[in-house]
Amino acid sequence: MPVSYDISLPDPAKARGNDPDLSFHAQGAAGLAEELQNALRTPALFDRWRAKQDDPDAVDPQWGATDPAATVTGAQDDLRINLCATTSIDSDVFKQRLRMLAGSHWELRNVR
Repeated sequence: MPVSYDISLPDPAKARGNDPDLSFHAQGAAGLAEELQNALRTPALFDRWRAKQDDPDAVDPQWGATDPAATVTGAQDDLRINLCATTSIDSDVFKQRLRMLAGSHWELRNVR
């Protein structure tokens, strides 16, 4: 069953992961929403992350879960950007993807 996550990026310019190859590149709400949506719908981000691991074949396949029906919307609210992601992906996998993309520069506001 899909779950909706309300995410806030208080300082969107800092919402970048530790690895530039895996992190957000967009600046605005629509672009950030699109990048997160792609990270949930397709294995592309996971595949890039897995290839960087010491033993890519040992990575648990659960971390590669995708949800082709995932949706993400974004809205600018003053200086912050708010994202709403709806997905059936496990919450641990969802949070891992968000950490790859935004590092620690995001806040989980609500889950429903």
